[in-house]
Amino acid sequence: MNLTPTNQRLYSLDALRGFDMFWIMGAEEIFFRLAEITEAPFWHAMANQFTHPDWHGFAFYDIIFPLFLFIAGVATPFSVGKQLERGKDKKSLTMRVVKRGLILVLLGVIYNNGLQIMPLEEIRFGSVLGRIGLAYMFANIIYIHTSKKGQMIWFFSILIGYWLLILLTAAPGFPMGSLSMEGNIVSYLDRLIMPGKLYLGIHDPEGLFSTIPAISTALLGIYVGDQLKNISAETQKKTLINLVILGASMVVIAQIWDFVFPINKNLWTSSFVLMCGGISTLLMVLFYFIIDVKGYQKWSFFFRVIGMNSILIYMAGDFISWSYTTNALFGWLGQLVGEPYNSLVMVFCFLAVEWAFLYVLYKQKLFLKV
Repeated sequence: MNLTPTNQRLYSLDALRGFDMFWIMGAEEIFFRLAEITEAPFWHAMANQFTHPDWHGFAFYDIIFPLFLFIAGVATPFSVGKQLERGKDKKSLTMRVVKRGLILVLLGVIYNNGLQIMPLEEIRFGSVLGRIGLAYMFANIIYIHTSKKGQMIWFFSILIGYWLLILLTAAPGFPMGSLSMEGNIVSYLDRLIMPGKLYLGIHDPEGLFSTIPAISTALLGIYVGDQLKNISAETQKKTLINLVILGASMVVIAQIWDFVFPINKNLWTSSFVLMCGGISTLLMVLFYFIIDVKGYQKWSFFFRVIGMNSILIYMAGDFISWSYTTNALFGWLGQLVGEPYNSLVMVFCFLAVEWAFLYVLYKQKLFLKV
């Protein structure tokens, strides 16, 4: 989500956003193809990291979604925070973030269902963009109207409150604290309240109630963004070390919490928030240190082109047949390479076509902003 003014934009923020979107564009297929071609245990293990666990558990691919939301939070102090410093009216800023959030919800519905008119019961309202929109919206409202201490209270209250909600309740007919797909209270409430259809019938991984802890993911991003925004030459080293300690500590706490409240992307459990939040913080520090502190920016240009049009490339897959274009332009190359590596080559061609499209827009300074 491109929320940071150009003159305040962190190169590392765009690069990390692009790195995140790179995997959504289809880069995970590289590992699947290598696993198929080589049948080597190493590549199979790597490919498994790009498959979401069925329920409990964690894989690298689980970080992609929360990292994007975390990044949106990091951008907040550079955008909304800048407006607050200039004396912008809080009411107008609140209305702006509400508008952005609802637009993302609408885009999510379009991404799921297209533009055709459908019966209400056939529409899926839960979506990746919808969760980002709602969590971003509420996190920004908290940011606008509360102090830093208040934001921390909200962060921990949401995580602990969500844990207690699941721990002390359950769907009718199931034991208290049930974490099964059928028995947990979150999925049950979604079945009762959410209109339309749920992705899995009895559960939606982007359901309404599991969006509540995602607010904490965005709030964590806001905290990290605030630390980076107020960094100085004198405090730079200390701030980055503190963020590394924070990120590592969250990963450790998440692993401990996992014993009683499993890491679960489908439910966006509090331990999942800390696990992804810790990794996201460490990645943000790494990218910031390499790109903005050390000044090694050229290598990140590939990712920045993607990151500056992240919403567009996400939505484009619903309206542009990248496979058709890739086969039309590079089908001959796949035939030339032949089995078994032609499938791997075509993955790289697929990514090249998408990136070339974004590069043309980048050169024309055309960016889809919400």
